[in-house]
Amino acid sequence: MITSLDPSSVSFLNGLSQIQRRSQHAQTELTTGLRINAVEDDPSQIPLLLGARAELERVQQIGSNLNQVKAEVDAGEGTLQSAVTLVERAQTLATQGQPSFMTAESRTQLAGEIGGVLQQIVSAANTTAGGRYIFSGDSDQTPPYTVDLTQPNPVSAYAGSPSTRLIEHPDGTLFPVAKTAQEIFDSSNSDQNVFQAINSLRTALLNNDQAGINAALPVLKSAGSYLNQQLTSYGVAQNRITDGLNFGQTLTSQIQTRLSAIQDADVTQAITEFQLASTQQQAALASRAKLPRSSLFDYLG
Repeated sequence: MITSLDPSSVSFLNGLSQIQRRSQHAQTELTTGLRINAVEDDPSQIPLLLGARAELERVQQIGSNLNQVKAEVDAGEGTLQSAVTLVERAQTLATQGQPSFMTAESRTQLAGEIGGVLQQIVSAANTTAGGRYIFSGDSDQTPPYTVDLTQPNPVSAYAGSPSTRLIEHPDGTLFPVAKTAQEIFDSSNSDQNVFQAINSLRTALLNNDQAGINAALPVLKSAGSYLNQQLTSYGVAQNRITDGLNFGQTLTSQIQTRLSAIQDADVTQAITEFQLASTQQQAALASRAKLPRSSLFDYLG
């Protein structure tokens, strides 16, 4: 580009522009608290900066996911605790109805209470949290069971699906956090099937079937032991989630420290640079103002 300015003026303007850029850069650092606000501020650090930001975003998203699933697992654990108590209640009722001197009428009354226990356990299997049926596996918008005590087999077939969902730990590993109602309450193993054990006892009491009552009690105890194992698995999931949240908090702190070292401004240095640039700018302008401004007319006459 052709300019009418003399070399001295061009040099002055270039120097003044450099001072202004330094002043603006220092001012931006003070305003944002960051020393890297654009790629040109430090190109060599951009890959490290972007990598740290991406890692921080990943860890924070995992933490959000863990907090969300924590509510679900806590609900599941509480539900299973209640279910264990219900099975223990059924065992107590079975013991009350076992003696041979019990009348058919008394056993029918006990069967009614057992029916109520069964309905409550099916209700537990249909527990929701966060808008999801937490024991329906991947089909979490469908209640897993219905119950109708007028039917010979009062509990319906499982309406959910397998649970394939895995949750990511901040260390990169994956782990399951839920079981299906079918696994928990409706096992294919008759000694572990809670629904079947309770209904068998109920049927025996309704029929005043002494042998049936005697046979139902040990099966009910076995199913109760199995249910306690499922409760323990939810406790393990809770511990895993808590560990993940704690690990994530530590990792987040470490990443933020690394990010700070890469991008945070040295406030003291930025203030010094801003003041120095302002002083230099004022000095340059003052010096330029003192230069003589001669023209051709000064030599005519």
